[in-house]
Amino acid sequence: MAISASIQALIAGETVAGSRISNRLLTELIQEGLLQIIIHGSRKSYRANNIEALKRFLIDKDENYRILDIDNFDSRSSMASETGNSKLVTVRSCPGFPVNTYEPIECRLNEEPFIINPQEGCFLFVSDWRTFTIPEDVTIIGIENMENFRKVRQQRLFFDEYLHKHSLSQKVLFVSRYPQSTDLREWLASIPNLYIHFGDFDLAGIHIFLSEFQKHLGIGRTSLLIPEDISSRLSYGSARRYNEQYARYKDIKSDRIEIQQLIDLIHHERKGYDQEGYISQ
Repeated sequence: MAISASIQALIAGETVAGSRISNRLLTELIQEGLLQIIIHGSRKSYRANNIEALKRFLIDKDENYRILDIDNFDSRSSMASETGNSKLVTVRSCPGFPVNTYEPIECRLNEEPFIINPQEGCFLFVSDWRTFTIPEDVTIIGIENMENFRKVRQQRLFFDEYLHKHSLSQKVLFVSRYPQSTDLREWLASIPNLYIHFGDFDLAGIHIFLSEFQKHLGIGRTSLLIPEDISSRLSYGSARRYNEQYARYKDIKSDRIEIQQLIDLIHHERKGYDQEGYISQ
């Protein structure tokens, strides 16, 4: 699939006239809060609010958009040297996913011992993920937003209390879906560890968990992290977020009681709450 010039321009941070984007896609991007509207008299143009979030949405929508994750310099230059055409890129240059932790975890990579213990202010990226293994007593927490993923130490008390309350291992490996691909999900499917998903508390966030993780890993291996105080936090959450997502996700449902209760609460409050609110300042 060829990526349209308008999408490429948005990913490059440029402003794009509304007439250059298909009406259906434009409506979806606006509903998701991914575009900033710029008015010039009677005309409207658009710019991406968050380029990484836009890429994530497009790739979730259609795997063919995965080409957006390609490292342009390395992949295109190597392709050009072989074929004379840098536009024939069909491979990803950066497979894998980021990992983080606040306590050392002894793992294995390529059948060799590998200790994950990033210094505060950085995290690691596992590219050879098919040879990456972790102890079975490690709890995996997937974090949807990168600010939360980068600042796990500022959320340690929050995570420790949650794990203790649910009698789960305090040995935690944090993972992220960036860059967007199925690598993380495939790796999770290959190991027995429990996966807990921590995302935004809105309809779109629940949809990501249900469609990207629970659907493929099963109910027995997955859990959605729902904080005890989410009811009070939703009361002062974002009504705009709820309204933007309502048309697309209004019919979302779950057979799991605790998740359906969260869905009902979101509809009752008519608001959403960003997970970044759990980062201690």
